Amino acid sequence: MSARFEAAPSAHVPYLQPAFPARDAVILEIAMPAIARSTARLLATCDDQPGIVARTSRFLFDRGANIIHSDQHSTDPEGGRFFLRQEFYMQGLEGKLDELAKEFAHEVAEPFGMEWTLQPAWIKKQVAMLVSRLDHGLMDLLWRAQRGELPMNVTMVISNHTDLGNAVRTFGVPFFHVPVDKDHREDATARMLELLDGNADLVVLARYMQILQPEFVQRYPNRVINIHHSFLPAFVGADPYRRAAERGVKLIGATAHYVTEELDQGPIIEQDVIRVSHRQNLEELKVLGQDIERQVLSRAVKWHLEDRVLVDGNKTIVFV
Repeated sequence: MSARFEAAPSAHVPYLQPAFPARDAVILEIAMPAIARSTARLLATCDDQPGIVARTSRFLFDRGANIIHSDQHSTDPEGGRFFLRQEFYMQGLEGKLDELAKEFAHEVAEPFGMEWTLQPAWIKKQVAMLVSRLDHGLMDLLWRAQRGELPMNVTMVISNHTDLGNAVRTFGVPFFHVPVDKDHREDATARMLELLDGNADLVVLARYMQILQPEFVQRYPNRVINIHHSFLPAFVGADPYRRAAERGVKLIGATAHYVTEELDQGPIIEQDVIRVSHRQNLEELKVLGQDIERQVLSRAVKWHLEDRVLVDGNKTIVFV
């Protein structure tokens, strides 16, 4: 059994404190509709068995909480895994969160052998983005954040090229150029991890055309989202639009997934497709495909930010 509790920022939760080096940079922290500091999200998984929902719901009821949303899924009622997401409201929750977590661990999580998190809904996750030269996914996310559509603080953009620096800075977001070449990949990884340390709850690869080193992936398990410009498992790797055109496909798509050490094989969060025909040439396929990429990536990021995604091996359970 393992449990992880994430509470409001305090002296004993340093990983939630802003730790960005002073560089006269402005972090994009966009106003969103006010969320009373009385709402939290409980995510839990354990071996399926009778009484899980009843016990967690009773635990919250006994403490005066009102469950706003509740979702559950069992992979198999006999010997499967059970997944639960409950969003609840409790007056004065901010001051009770630590004690609530301790009581839940003792009274519910330990008896059921749960892996679980308790996330305060009013704390926006810190998000860093990696990009190369194509800007469509990155600009869409920055725009959505600026409009308050995505509950996140964008702490930085890192790129292996300088092309998008000025565009990023117009949003008030720090931009860092970290070049990558085959002889210095380890140095680049070390530099990126240094920048990200304490500044990223989530890393988004918005068409970052480099393979992350194992050390990077291991540092952020199930916290790196990539957008792949094909409907996986088809056309893994580079240049899928060209291969799709050569194959004469009738559908093109995009896939957002968590990054693992195996290229384009991580747990899939979201996918979408659009119908095409012989009339579209390669450039037209790219235009259509990039629009799908934007939509798929923004949905996947939003669901992660709202704590709607639970990982089951190499699959995901997405409560939407």
